[in-house]
Amino acid sequence: QARIEEYKRETGCYPESVHVDKIYRTKANRAYCKERDIRMSGPRLGRPPKEVSKEKKKEARSDERVRNAIEGKFGQGKRKFSLGRVMAKLPETSETVIAMNFLVMNLSTLLQKTK
Repeated sequence: QARIEEYKRETGCYPESVHVDKIYRTKANRAYCKERDIRMSGPRLGRPPKEVSKEKKKEARSDERVRNAIEGKFGQGKRKFSLGRVMAKLPETSETVIAMNFLVMNLSTLLQKTK
């Protein structure tokens, strides 16, 4: 919820959709998103519906593609750039190490594109 409000402060509007892990698909978060007309990725809580429209299936697949790309980058950061081994003691130091890691990842991507 804090990240969504931060996004609103930065852009002036709420995001169209939010792509979250299962742990964040709680009733409270779903209600929060519904109040603000934000689509939350992932399956609905409770029993799955018998029939799902083609539009909904296409939307769900599109959301999953976005999430897969993001999760893939996190996996690459952990595997190739040691993002999973951050050993800083202070939260500020950890945030700096993680930010520097993503900076290096972006520079690496830029370098790959220029070749």
